[in-house]
Amino acid sequence: MLSTNEYFDGKVMSIAFEGPDGPVTSGVMAPGEYTFSTSQNELMKVTCGELVVRLPGSSDWQPFPAGTEFSIAAGLSFDLKVSKPTAYLCFYS
Repeated sequence: MLSTNEYFDGKVMSIAFEGPDGPVTSGVMAPGEYTFSTSQNELMKVTCGELVVRLPGSSDWQPFPAGTEFSIAAGLSFDLKVSKPTAYLCFYS
């Protein structure tokens, strides 16, 4: 039922599970800068901390503190800056 994922030498870790509407991951990111690519549509909800994100097609960085969310379409990449440990939920469709 649960599977774990580890990225960037253990600096990003998540637990994947099947939610009522599809796949979900719950994870934590350590401070650092990361680039992720999507294979599915993703809805990222920040639950603790803050992600600073450069969305696809933008040169601007946008802060997403706890309680906010952003979406990324399938087949795209996005960049993240994390200044303190940050938790998130990611919903896939």
